Amino acid sequence: MSKEINLYVDDLRDCPEGFIVARNMDEAIFMLENYKVNLLSLDHDLGEDIHGNLLPTGYDLVKIFCERGYHAKKIYIHTDNGAGRENMFHTLKGAQRRGFIAKDIDIYHYSITINRYSGN
Repeated sequence: MSKEINLYVDDLRDCPEGFIVARNMDEAIFMLENYKVNLLSLDHDLGEDIHGNLLPTGYDLVKIFCERGYHAKKIYIHTDNGAGRENMFHTLKGAQRRGFIAKDIDIYHYSITINRYSGN
């Protein structure tokens, strides 16, 4: 894990400059396990399968992040889903208080980037 990346987890938005995108939870887990993550930016809703069933969400990813003790220097929550944002933020902060994730992770309940959709 020598290379440091900024990871943007979102199924639809354009990936901001300076970030690598993960379009679903599995891609995000791969990145968290194989790279040192500087900035982690999270969406809540990560799409549906071909049958219209919701795929695992950013909140599901946050729970795995906490269970496995992953690390990022800073975590930003860029979702427009208000309830999802609150759940993700408070789960991360609670896990930090209980020692499941490092105390040196800065956690923010807002975006560090502009949310853009080009449709590409």
